Amino acid sequence: MSASASSSLHTGLFGPDDGPQLLALHGLTGHGRRWQYLAERHLPDVRVVAPDLRGHGRSPWIPPWNFETHVQDLLGVLDAHTSGPVTVVGHSFGGALALHLAVAAPERVRALVLLDPAIGLPADRMLEIADLTYRYPDYTDAAEARSEKVHGDWSEVADELLDAEIAEHLVGTGSGRVGWRVCVPALVASWGELAREPVLPPAHIPTCLVRAGKVQPPYTTERFRDALTARLGANLTMVEFDCDHMIEQARPAESAAVIRAVL
Repeated sequence: MSASASSSLHTGLFGPDDGPQLLALHGLTGHGRRWQYLAERHLPDVRVVAPDLRGHGRSPWIPPWNFETHVQDLLGVLDAHTSGPVTVVGHSFGGALALHLAVAAPERVRALVLLDPAIGLPADRMLEIADLTYRYPDYTDAAEARSEKVHGDWSEVADELLDAEIAEHLVGTGSGRVGWRVCVPALVASWGELAREPVLPPAHIPTCLVRAGKVQPPYTTERFRDALTARLGANLTMVEFDCDHMIEQARPAESAAVIRAVL
């Protein structure tokens, strides 16, 4: 792995320079290094470009935090680290962002892999989550932070990956507590972005949608799936994994197989 500051986003680079190009987009509260295990263990021949999104990790935290600004950030990452169209894999919020990138710059996107994308979600649900994010932004200690993940979306993730997440991403808040290396105002704003109307990729872009079967209610609504099917037809593949939301962490081998099939 190497890291680069040549674009505005802190970006992790995995794999050979001449490998197939994959832009990997994490979800909310995440960071680009979450893709390291998948890249190094399961896609070692692939050039994985994995930025920390604005408001996350070691990238700038300044606003605005809307999809349009994220897309401009990603175009800078592509200019700095890729040549020609790339395959884009996005998890959760990253899946929604991948769709916005495909709409804004279809010439830069070769194919899409959407891992339990969160998009077009009910506004009242997003308000509730944003309010909880605002009111409970941190933890007493690392044990409490770990417990929340183990008893939530990370219940099926291997200890090795959870340990790496805590080592990389959990930091002191300055008040004797700890929190994830993210900007809380950016998170609150981003939950609101997920309540926007969903966008659909151009019909010519091959797309694979992977749903996490244990997530209820699902992040991929039936309305969105129907619209995606109508738009893409034979260019859409839909797969369901019997796991919770953290698909690429809980099912890295299966996720890599899906990505490789698209590549």
